[in-house]
Amino acid sequence: MPVLEALVRSTHRVLAVYTQPDRPAGRGRHLAMSAVKQRALQHGLPVEQPQSFKDRESVERLASWSADVMIVVAYGLILPQAVLDTPRLGCINVHASLLPRWRGAAPIQRALLAGDRETGVTIMRMDAGLDTGPMLLKRATPISDRDTSATLHDRLAALGAEALVQALDNLDTLVAEPQPTEGVTYAAKIRKEEAVIDWARPAREIDRAVRAFNPWPVAETTWAGQQLRIWQATPLARTHDRAPGTVLGCREEGIDVATGEGVLRLERVQLAGRKNVSAREFLNAHRLDGAVFGA
Repeated sequence: MPVLEALVRSTHRVLAVYTQPDRPAGRGRHLAMSAVKQRALQHGLPVEQPQSFKDRESVERLASWSADVMIVVAYGLILPQAVLDTPRLGCINVHASLLPRWRGAAPIQRALLAGDRETGVTIMRMDAGLDTGPMLLKRATPISDRDTSATLHDRLAALGAEALVQALDNLDTLVAEPQPTEGVTYAAKIRKEEAVIDWARPAREIDRAVRAFNPWPVAETTWAGQQLRIWQATPLARTHDRAPGTVLGCREEGIDVATGEGVLRLERVQLAGRKNVSAREFLNAHRLDGAVFGA
């Protein structure tokens, strides 16, 4: 969304906006427009929603706009070479990592899980590979110990929008730099089962998972046969002699849980079918004496 807003405000003319077809959503499963489509319509921009670009008609329709360049941001479809070759100046992608680190589907989550101290955005020319194209511009940002996928996504979205407009303003003079062959990593798509907490891991690693999986799929464990999701936590450098997953203490600040190394203090949690609440609110309604999570 910030990219579209930045383009609309810039000196560049947006000819059309391509987005995924409307999908069923909500309990009634009624067709719902994407946020991108809604904003494009608010700006009076034409919206195109092809099911794919596998048919000749979709590619011909794209070519009919006679665009100089096409901007791609988390479109969700693989673009065939015929599409990449359609704009006069090619296709430009806004990627949420400092390439070649974290090519692929989930660069924000993988950077958090790995404990990276820095990430950023790369403006790149697209080719047929998976985020392998030459780079036009990079912008970096530090990752804090409290960043989640949500906060990092929003910061990178704003940073990417600014960098994209700068790249377009200077497209005639920017030199595309090939990506180095060293330092390549792949950000595989996040699977829901990755969010199940292994309490035998160090507290600092579990904390990174809690932050990486916020807001989806949300880190989780089990307690008394129920799913317990962990929305916010803090690792504590404390020693203990208890089995991983054991609740060591409950206080207003949080629920202290033994891990394979150190202690994790749970600060916001959620039982299945309930809203997420602070540890204090949770403890007002539930007793955790002698509890062992994940058992």
